[in-house]
Amino acid sequence: MKIKSVLSVFLMVLLFLGSRAETPKIRVACVGNSITFGSKVVNREKNSYPQQLQYILGANYEVKNFGVSGATLLRKGNKPYFSLPQYHEAINFNPNIVLIKLGTNDSKLVNRVYLNEYKSDYSALIDSFRMLPAKPRVILLLPLPAFNEADTIGITASVIRDRIIPAIRELAYEKGCEVINLYNLFLPFQQYLVTDKIHPSSIGAGIIARRVYETILLKGDQNFDITKKLSISGKESSYHGFPCTDFTFNSWACKIARPKITANGKPWIWRARFWGHEPQTDIALLERGFHLVYCDVADFNGSNEGVERWNKFYSFMRKGGLAPKVVLEGMSRGGLIIYRWAAANPEKVACVYADAPVLDIKSWPGGKGKGAGSLPDWNLVKKAYGFATDQEAIDYKGNPVDLADKIAKGGYPMLHVVGDADDVVPVTENTALFEIAVQENGGNIEVIHKPGVNHHPHSLENPTPIVDFILRAVNRKINFATLAAPGNEYRSAAGWKEGSDWWANHEEITKVVSERKPTVLLIGNSITQGFGGSRDIVTWKPGREALNKALGSTTWESAGISGDRTQNVLWRVLNGNYEAANPKVVILTIGVNNFPDDKAEEITEGIKLCVKAISEKMPNAKIILFGILPTGNDPLGPQREKYIRIHRLLSSYKWNKQVIYRNVTEFIQADGKLNSALVGPDGIHLTQGGYELWSGIIAEMIRPFLK
Repeated sequence: MKIKSVLSVFLMVLLFLGSRAETPKIRVACVGNSITFGSKVVNREKNSYPQQLQYILGANYEVKNFGVSGATLLRKGNKPYFSLPQYHEAINFNPNIVLIKLGTNDSKLVNRVYLNEYKSDYSALIDSFRMLPAKPRVILLLPLPAFNEADTIGITASVIRDRIIPAIRELAYEKGCEVINLYNLFLPFQQYLVTDKIHPSSIGAGIIARRVYETILLKGDQNFDITKKLSISGKESSYHGFPCTDFTFNSWACKIARPKITANGKPWIWRARFWGHEPQTDIALLERGFHLVYCDVADFNGSNEGVERWNKFYSFMRKGGLAPKVVLEGMSRGGLIIYRWAAANPEKVACVYADAPVLDIKSWPGGKGKGAGSLPDWNLVKKAYGFATDQEAIDYKGNPVDLADKIAKGGYPMLHVVGDADDVVPVTENTALFEIAVQENGGNIEVIHKPGVNHHPHSLENPTPIVDFILRAVNRKINFATLAAPGNEYRSAAGWKEGSDWWANHEEITKVVSERKPTVLLIGNSITQGFGGSRDIVTWKPGREALNKALGSTTWESAGISGDRTQNVLWRVLNGNYEAANPKVVILTIGVNNFPDDKAEEITEGIKLCVKAISEKMPNAKIILFGILPTGNDPLGPQREKYIRIHRLLSSYKWNKQVIYRNVTEFIQADGKLNSALVGPDGIHLTQGGYELWSGIIAEMIRPFLK
């Protein structure tokens, strides 16, 4: 009897494990034109955006590329997608998720004569996928910008911008489809991202893959409708493809734009003024599941009456289920209301994004400083605040600049975006004073300066820095520094033979390490690559002679690849079979290439995961962790500040006995500057003298472990 019971349990376990093994993958169909296909992308089989998406989504997903060069969405176009084999293959794939990126070729003169049929044809394409048994989630990708403004016969920039993108947004609203704004992600033009002014490079394809990844992983509620929950009635319209309701609350003009999928926790952003002006940040947050709201306080300019109105509107939004803490957004005079409300309600604020903000009524509209001010608006401010005379307004101490100490104690992060040439709301009279006061009181504020820019335009063409700031503030930012992914660098200027790319380097390293079985393995980016080793592809080897001299007969190899970030090293360690060499010492130097996109804390987590992967793959090796070598020519600049922060985090972490951590501060002089004899003009890469110093440090550190 007992034997039968044991057998029954055993069979049940086998059945359970079998069912788990057979869990179907989530199928993702990438439908599109040459940009999806990967035309002009170096090594497109591995670097097209669908393939890069596959790498980061992982084994639970199956991503297929159904892109066709030259394809049009229009059925009457010169190469209609409907008539191509890849369309039928995509249908037969029965995908769970469909990503559609079509429209670029429809802008050509030969095709755009039929643009009045674009929406109906697109609608038919969407329906043909929605009717499939899998009932897929259909996501529309806006075309990338074309930077060939002079071309009016081929792919035409103005037609993409002014006709095709608005049509896609209208359709997204009408069909209830999610939409991803790729357009602004590629502004302004950068040659290394869009090599021929039309097609993204492998690095540009990586940007698309990461943005799509964010959307696919969005968790939330498709059925939540705050307007129904609050019994709001009003006029509904499309706000860049999202449903937006204009309504009145207590007779006040209000608006709510709703996401297609409400993110878990129901985050929201509250725009103070100028609804719809430079909306790229708002659109990006709607894409990510945020609600966007507005309550008119235009006549109050941040006065107590405006604050009280906002208090009531906040309570109304909370009854609708939105998050307890809200993101505040204020452009220009909107700075007055967001900061005065935040000062009164610090516990309700997630973060503040202020753009060219008015922070002192004396500066604007008063015009009592460098700016001309505005007399009509000055009179409106006096009326709103109840000032009988100019002097009363001048003596007022309730401006955001006056409340900076109280605001700083609120604990929420703040981001300002300002034009340094602003002569309407001068930075020196507003943000600069406010920033100093906030920092002196322990507050958290960042300022993005736009050199040579006046009061307009607001925001950033590519809102990614603003969006990432907000996502971090509400703990929704995906840390790509910890997400294992192959690199996508393709430029031979990275110190490689012409025609080589990241994959060629990765494959050569894997082969060399497996064959030579070095005792010492150095892993990192271009700084480590500079040691050269025995790799043929690498053309720049300023540190090879120094390390050969320092290590003598000890065999070593450089597994550094120019441009690598923590996530790329993590992928290589997990997939490169370096463990076949069974090295005695592994030296890790990584993280500086993460600086443009990632915070110190995010980079540190990426470094930790790299160390963990090395430890698990090569348990017998001693790990020497240098982290990031000293960087930043300005001792007080942001580059150096981030370097210092990372090393504080690394030094305070309790590493296991396998790891020896070392911060190579020898490159820094007593005055805080980098030693120019050791570090090059870019404040990152080493000179030959720098490699000699570093090689000596390495030799001394690893000597005990080579016996």
